[in-house]
Amino acid sequence: MRLVYPQYFTVQDSTGDFDWIVLHAAMEKTAARFGPYKLSPSKEPLSVARLLAEMSYPEGSINVFARATDLELEKKFTPIRIPIDRGLMGMRLLVVRKDDLPRFAAIRTIDELKRLSAGQGQGWIDTDVLGAAGISVVVAPRPDALYAMLEAGRFDFFPRALDEASREFDMQHKTRPSITIEPTLMLRYPLPRYFFVRHDAEGDKLAARIRAGMEMMVQDGSLAALFRQYKGPLIERASIGKRHIIDLPNPLLPPETPLQRSELWFRP
Repeated sequence: MRLVYPQYFTVQDSTGDFDWIVLHAAMEKTAARFGPYKLSPSKEPLSVARLLAEMSYPEGSINVFARATDLELEKKFTPIRIPIDRGLMGMRLLVVRKDDLPRFAAIRTIDELKRLSAGQGQGWIDTDVLGAAGISVVVAPRPDALYAMLEAGRFDFFPRALDEASREFDMQHKTRPSITIEPTLMLRYPLPRYFFVRHDAEGDKLAARIRAGMEMMVQDGSLAALFRQYKGPLIERASIGKRHIIDLPNPLLPPETPLQRSELWFRP
């Protein structure tokens, strides 16, 4: 069995490292039952548009990818409905300008947050989640431009997944000293990140094996252990217990999402 996953371009896709660590572990768990496998990256980095195009026909250069789910994605591809990151992607810290910290510290409700504007990348699910909550969203065609746009005052805050925010801040703060991670708030909405495969015979076999491996990892605790190993320090750094959490609905969340399975989700 051969699996080819996409290389990514930018720091915004740095969650990919953890994705493939989890996928490798799931394949190892199922080696005795399903046999040998080969797991390798694509020959070149793929944009999201190219990734989806490659997955849309059987001869495409990849046959598995990881992405936050939505209704449309689950129509086109087969999801393995076990959140890779235990739902951490839906926990959002706000990157802001330092001068604006006092006004964010006074915010406690979504109505208060709606007075400000957010920045997002084109095609990101979060754009719809924030928009549905009544938040004005400025969309950038190039995700790598968002920090410069925030610094320039084009919008007021840039929500990043909890594990993305700290890594990206460490890479940005020396060249952009006017921005920081806001310390008192966190947005939270259900946004599971899944593995996806094609709707075809090969995809069915891949899905069965990945699903079996991940269920084994849930049951024996190894998925939670990897989560603690790779995400734990970033979670601790975020000091969630000191933050006021604003919950938002996700209108693009498929009804099949296993929200009732508490063992699949990180609950701070």
